[in-house]
Amino acid sequence: MIMNVLASVHPFWIYFLGSIIIALAVFLSVVIAKQSGKEEGLSGTIVGSSESYFGKNKGANKNAILAKLTIIGSILLVVVSVALMILVKISL
Repeated sequence: MIMNVLASVHPFWIYFLGSIIIALAVFLSVVIAKQSGKEEGLSGTIVGSSESYFGKNKGANKNAILAKLTIIGSILLVVVSVALMILVKISL
């Protein structure tokens, strides 16, 4: 009974999950591109940086948020990819 219900997977869901994978891939590309490299901290010592607390940690907070978004986006990409793989396997 359950296999009969699962065997009738509508193609909409396959295309929907595929488009979510593409959107997540673009999102991850943008988030990773916006992250600064580890070498960027060295330029602040040569040029000089702001002495205020907020001036020192502004980049660190931004990079921490981008790092969390990268982890969350990567996990979502894996979960949606596995779900799509299961749906395709069932529909064959």
